[in-house]
Amino acid sequence: MLRATLKSLLARKLRLILSGLAVILGVMFVSGALVLTDTLNRTFDSIFADAYAATDVSVTAKPKVEVSEMEGEEVAAPLPASLVETIKNQPGVRSATGRVDTDGARVIGSDGKVLTSFGPPRIGSNWTGTDELMEMRSGRGPESAGEIAMNATTAELAGYQVGDRVAVLTQQPKREFTLVGIWGYTGDRDSISGVQEVAFTTPVAQELMLGEKGVFTSVLVRTADGVTPDELRDRLAPVLGADYEAKTGEQLAEESSASIKEGLGFFNQILLGFAGIALFVGIFLILNTFSIVVAQRTKELALLRAIGASRRQVINSVLVEAIVVGLIAAVLGLAAGVGAGAGLAALFSSMGGGMELASIGVPLSAVISAFVVGLLVTVVAAVLPALRASRIAPVAAMQDVAIPDRPLTKITVAGTVVTALGAAGLGLGLFADAGDATLWLILGGVLVTFVGIALLTPLISRPVVSLLGRLFSWSVPGRLGRLNSGRNPRRTAITAAALMVGIALVTGVTVVMDSAKSSLKSEAARILKAQIMISGDQGGPRPPTYDPAVLDKTEQIPGVRAAAGLYNDLVQIGGERQYVAATEDLAVLGQAYGTTATTLKDDQIAVSKPEATEQGWQIGSTVAIQTARGDERTYTVTHLFAENELPGSILMPAAAIKGFGITQPVLGFVRLDDGVPVSAVLPQVKALLADSPEVSATDQQTFVDAQAAQFDQIITMIQILLGLAILIAVLGVVNTLALSVLERTRELGLLRAVGLGRAQTMRMVTVEAVVISVFGALLGVVVGAGMGSAVARALENDGITEIVLPWGRMGTYLGLAALVGVIAAVAPAIRAARLNVLGAIAHD
Repeated sequence: MLRATLKSLLARKLRLILSGLAVILGVMFVSGALVLTDTLNRTFDSIFADAYAATDVSVTAKPKVEVSEMEGEEVAAPLPASLVETIKNQPGVRSATGRVDTDGARVIGSDGKVLTSFGPPRIGSNWTGTDELMEMRSGRGPESAGEIAMNATTAELAGYQVGDRVAVLTQQPKREFTLVGIWGYTGDRDSISGVQEVAFTTPVAQELMLGEKGVFTSVLVRTADGVTPDELRDRLAPVLGADYEAKTGEQLAEESSASIKEGLGFFNQILLGFAGIALFVGIFLILNTFSIVVAQRTKELALLRAIGASRRQVINSVLVEAIVVGLIAAVLGLAAGVGAGAGLAALFSSMGGGMELASIGVPLSAVISAFVVGLLVTVVAAVLPALRASRIAPVAAMQDVAIPDRPLTKITVAGTVVTALGAAGLGLGLFADAGDATLWLILGGVLVTFVGIALLTPLISRPVVSLLGRLFSWSVPGRLGRLNSGRNPRRTAITAAALMVGIALVTGVTVVMDSAKSSLKSEAARILKAQIMISGDQGGPRPPTYDPAVLDKTEQIPGVRAAAGLYNDLVQIGGERQYVAATEDLAVLGQAYGTTATTLKDDQIAVSKPEATEQGWQIGSTVAIQTARGDERTYTVTHLFAENELPGSILMPAAAIKGFGITQPVLGFVRLDDGVPVSAVLPQVKALLADSPEVSATDQQTFVDAQAAQFDQIITMIQILLGLAILIAVLGVVNTLALSVLERTRELGLLRAVGLGRAQTMRMVTVEAVVISVFGALLGVVVGAGMGSAVARALENDGITEIVLPWGRMGTYLGLAALVGVIAAVAPAIRAARLNVLGAIAHD
């Protein structure tokens, strides 16, 4: 029986290839994600090992607000210069150097634009000389307040050479310096992992990067001869006290790498989630393939039963074929995954400033996952066809008709029950308070609902496909194609269901994003009274900022009623991290926002009513708030404002800004006097921002459109990630048609014999493909629109107040589905047209 199965496989190589394509693509996604993560993990291990290679021990102040990699940048608390002298006098210390190393030094290039970064920080530091890693390429280190040095990567990106004048943005307004030195790193490296670095003299670095002189972010300690870093760290611990901590360079490398890996782990989970969707779609393809294969092998299997094969042997025969397909697909998918992982790593490197990647490796997890996923998906998808094959009676060997179509009663009842269960789980996740189980209820509900709808699809496929097919029934090939697409509702349903999943997910996300975008625009038009906005596009971990003096100058422009800036920070409140905002004068911000507010004193805060209710606060309540750089202070709630009446949910006074991690405004609101046109003021505000090239002034509508455009970026990203699932679904259409052509060889021969031309044969197959594809896309659009609307309605309390159905995009999806059907039909149609008529009629 085993030999017969293997010979059957080898005799049908096309079937083997088509069966394995979905598994290959799914395995490629899974193994590629794991290869990418492993490569990046080892890359960052190497990067941080290099970065701290010259560090024996580093002393820092414990962060006042601990921030994870997923939440943003952790701001180093300043430590006093006196601590440097204290450390120098400890036994075992060879030297102690105060260091300023802070993200936020943005160089303005020779073209007048700020150097951007989509990952590596832009470090501003104090020059302390070269070490084992650093080497001067040209010039020298800065010696006076008007001089800077930079690493070779920054100099190259900015287009500067020694002697040039360079403008730099920091926590202070733009300053110009003379570039006196360019350095690199050992191994002919221009930077470590693409990091942009600018070095000032120590007093200037303290002033510009930390906002005050006489403080550092860390103390770099070198050990004396005979003392290990671990020993020195332990010696310093009792001297430093509870507010400071000493760590070895090895510890810092491990902790920094672990922090990055946390973010990579989340990214990996997203990739694996989309890989799971692709594999879920692949199950439909494999199930359909094996169903068709079993139908084609009816006589063969019946003959095996007739000569003594048991039902178990028939099941094993189909499952062995699935195992062979799964093994081959796993190997090929793993190889493709290694290539995909390497390509994604290279893309990640180029986006991260050209960081040097570790060698591409194949982790054991990728190998195990490839074979487990490949075998499991294939075997699971082949179980039902295997059971169906075992039910073939021996007498079928004497029949021309393979397997009669079975009633749809059982599958319809099953589909109804499964859909109801999925909808119930989805409803509980969206509308009930399920605590930690909410996400799993939503994901499980979506998955089960898709399965249920797929089971119900055969019931609706025949009437819907017949209706769609009438669009092409104006010719004989069109009528034949329509009849072919509806003759086997199960096969048509499974093929269409694969396409439905991908289209439904894309449509659902589009509905939610478009609803959120429309709600944002409506809400902004209702609450935002400022006619001019000051903002920038955030291209890295830190938001663009501008000189607060711009606001004072803006208020002097004729026709301006009020100009207010907004500062943001992540603070600690009652053991929880929370974003807060601050402004120079709440009364001015209220005017700009079109509401009434009074100025906050240094120990007062304003809170939105929903936030106050959630926290249990009221007028007179006291709240202890720890900012990133300041001391913990207790504030009194003196103002409660309605939701969206002012920006943010907690507004702090101007005195709190100096303790923020970023001490410049990130947004600006300018309200004009009644009747003053925006065009009369906007150019003047833009002129004031000439020294802040990261931000720009725009009218209200342009600002709102720019914020809403971010939703389109999310949709595009989702479409790209779901592209593989849709590609697998397209392959399903190709697969179904190719195997159907093989199955209907005699029928096609007879049609050709009675006068159907080659071109007509190709049109017939194409109509069949288009009808199936459009049917799948139509299902996806309807299901996706329903699910997206449900999710949007569940998010009503989170700001989505409107439900928008993207009719244009949904129409595009249907049009693309028709195009997909035409493309998918090319190879099968050509094969059908080239059939030898006499050979096809004699085909068994």
